[in-house]
Amino acid sequence: MKYVKTIIETILYVIAFLVIQMFVTFIVVGIQYFKSGSQLSELAEQAANGAMTPSATSFVIISIASSVLTLALFLLLHWTPANGAYLRSRPWTAMAWVAILALGTIIPSTWLGEKIPYEMPEEMEILLTDMMRNRWGYLSVGILVPLAEEAVFRGAILRVLLNLGKDKEQGAGLWTCGAIVVSAFIFGAVHGNVQQFVHATLIGLVIGWMYYRTGSIIPGIVFHWVNNSAAYVITNLIPTANDAKLVDIFGGDQRAVYMALGFSCCLIFPALFQLYLRLRKAE
Repeated sequence: MKYVKTIIETILYVIAFLVIQMFVTFIVVGIQYFKSGSQLSELAEQAANGAMTPSATSFVIISIASSVLTLALFLLLHWTPANGAYLRSRPWTAMAWVAILALGTIIPSTWLGEKIPYEMPEEMEILLTDMMRNRWGYLSVGILVPLAEEAVFRGAILRVLLNLGKDKEQGAGLWTCGAIVVSAFIFGAVHGNVQQFVHATLIGLVIGWMYYRTGSIIPGIVFHWVNNSAAYVITNLIPTANDAKLVDIFGGDQRAVYMALGFSCCLIFPALFQLYLRLRKAE
């Protein structure tokens, strides 16, 4: 019975997250279409065909509104328990290492994404780039999205999956690994394209491990914030970064790319070691 309850809760959380996204998208894009003089029938037809295309400004509004609604729903219904115990433990050094780990994963993640033979749809890539360059884009990408996604995928989904394995006397470690993998897979899948799926799933594994060690979404929020903030800064400082390969950014020198990957490892492995030592649940 406990297994069924956990499965139902997990499905409920995913559906709630997706429904909020779709509902807000329909409302915001509907307003956008009506302002442009389009008819309701045209909007309904595009929605049915999955072809609703928000403008860059609408996309920012959708992201902000859906993140706020998601946070409100999951906190008010206690799907994501909220308390300040972990922050009161003053884990500042550990959080610094989380930030270093997040920075260290940027180049390897980009390099791996370039090896995937599938590209993000051009329309989505343009929307994401325009959102990054919108003056309200950072509020969405850098702050609200990390808060909302960590509340859903770690604070709710991974929490109930891990709780299911607490009563196991044998195989608890295997169940923990499975719970982290499943939550990371779901996290990657909701991003909706292959490149983001791989990137988000790998990040989900790391953040899931940090949640397991601490019982808090704070490390995940910090990691997510640094990762998204770095993408925001790079997009605005290097206008051609989204269309360029790593080798282009490093002046066409493939050796420089490998050196950058090596330097990233010099951040990742010490950070993981330090986090292994420092991440623990608040007493």
